[in-house]
Parts: sequence; C-alpha cells; structure tokens
Amino acid sequence: MKNYIPPFTITSKMVDYISSIMEKIGKLDNYTNFKKMPTLRRDNKIRSIQSSLAIEANSLSIDQVKAVISGKTVIGPQKEIQEVKNAYKAYEMINDIDPYSIKDLKKIHKTMTYLIVNEPGEFRKENEGVFDENGNCIHVCPPPEQVDILMNQLFAWMKKRKNDIHPLILSSIFHYEFVFIHPFEDGNGRTARLWQNIILSGWKEIFEYLPIESELKKYQAGYYKAIDDCNQNGDSTIFIEFMLKMIDEVLEESVNASTIPITEKTININKLLQVMEYNVPMTANDIMNKLGIKSKETLRSTYLDPAINAGLVALTIPDKPTSKNQMYYKF
Repeated sequence: MKNYIPPFTITSKMVDYISSIMEKIGKLDNYTNFKKMPTLRRDNKIRSIQSSLAIEANSLSIDQVKAVISGKTVIGPQKEIQEVKNAYKAYEMINDIDPYSIKDLKKIHKTMTYLIVNEPGEFRKENEGVFDENGNCIHVCPPPEQVDILMNQLFAWMKKRKNDIHPLILSSIFHYEFVFIHPFEDGNGRTARLWQNIILSGWKEIFEYLPIESELKKYQAGYYKAIDDCNQNGDSTIFIEFMLKMIDEVLEESVNASTIPITEKTININKLLQVMEYNVPMTANDIMNKLGIKSKETLRSTYLDPAINAGLVALTIPDKPTSKNQMYYKF
C-alpha cells in the first residue's frame, strides 16, 4: 500500500474563518481576565467533557458531570459515570501528550475507555461501522488489518506537514481521518475530539480551555452530515470548513465571556489555587503560610468559601466542615 496522503482543498471560506479565528485569539491574548478566571476555565472543561460524551449518548447533565468530577455520589448508569471519570482524567493529560505520537494516542484512548471496552488502548480487530444519532450507518470502516498501516501513515504525514499546514486545518484533517479509519473498537469520536484539542493546545494554550465540543453538540446533526459528505466526496474539505466554523463560534463566546470585569473574589480564588496542588490535601495552617496571612477568618471568608462555592476546592471531611482534622484540596 502506498503512503496515504489525506485529500483536501484549501478554500476561500477556510481562509476567512482562519482570519476571523486569529483575530479573536488576538483579542483573548489582550485580556488578562480569561487567565484570571479559574471558574470559567473549569466550567469550560466540564462543558467539553459533558458535550463530547453526550454526542455519544451519555445522558448525564452538566450538574451530574460536575458532581462526578467532585467525587460526589451520582445516581445514573455506572457506565456513563465511568465515562465521565475517564474523560476527566484524559483531559487533564493534555499538556503531557505528544500530538504526533501513536503511543500517546493509545495511552489517551486507554484512559478514556478504562472499564468501558474490552481492549482499551488497542486497535480494533473486528470490522466496524460508524452510526449517527439515529442509528443509521453512515460509514463502513476500513478492515482491521489496514488500521495499523493507515494510522502509522496518518501520523507520519502529520509529522511531515505540521510545519507547513496551519494547525487549525491540520487538526481538523486529523479529526476527520481518525473518524474515517475508526481505529478502536469504541470511543473513537471522543478520542478524535480530544486529540484535536491536544494538537491545537500545543499551538495556542487557549485551546485547552475552549469548549469546542459544546458547539459540536449544538450542531450535532451538522457534525455527522459533514463527516458523511466527506465520506461521499472522498476528501475532508467540507469537514475542515465545518470545524473552523465551530471554533470561530466558540471563540466568539469566549471573547464575550472574557470581558466580564475582574472582581476581588475572582483574584483571591486564583491566588488560593496557585498555592494548592490538584488532589493534594492541605490544612488551613498550610494554606495560610503559603498565602502569607494570619487570620483563619480571612482565609475562610476571603479565600476558601468563595473557592468551595465555585466548585474549585473541596473538603476532605465534607460532612463535618468544622472538624479539627479538616483539610482542603484543589480538584
């Protein structure tokens, strides 16, 4: 088999979208607000996870997803709860992943599908098809004996072209080609969406916090249609245009959100989070020492309570908030 080169065409519509996207990124770069709003960043990540899973029929709401991530008891299908736990771990790995490594791709898929599929992180060994939200088969996937070859060729092509194809286009091509190959037994869609984020986050940090998946959920029928149209046409042009439109729209939302005035509460929450580590319990005295404050009342009213109410910090003994053994952790 010859080395596969993904077919696509650069269109004027793509150029216009990229220009608009770059303008909006420039606006966000000029705002310090977005970086100082941990609640917004966290909410966006939760929206990404909930939307990406919802596209694949996970029924948990935003509030339920927040509760699962916070370690609270949630009544719902155990498989769907596990999907949320897996996705959160996978999204937390974004900065540690090489977007041009098949080994890392398998690591992400293994994390994303832990306890969900029979062989997480392993390419499929059976024939598969892609179905839309109505259960219609929209694509018959390449046979399993071609999967390893096609994936290696796709990654080799990306490595070769990553410096001369715009990341917005390259990541969209990958997204489509990955879905077309359908390399894993299950979890391909959520992995493809996360991997596009990984490619884009390596280019611009802001993409780690943009809930592109929420736009895809909003336009889910259009998402499937773009994939189907590309399957029929034999190239990814329509899908690239569709993805650029989604990215442009979610950036527009983020620009509007980033103009929210910074409050003293937001700044104090950010200061608290900067001295804490994820899932590492700290005593009140430990936190006070790191913040350089001496009053427990100030710590509670100015830092801890706002962060706890925002769902960014949790208690190790939530049923006994005044316990002498109480500790706090960022999650």
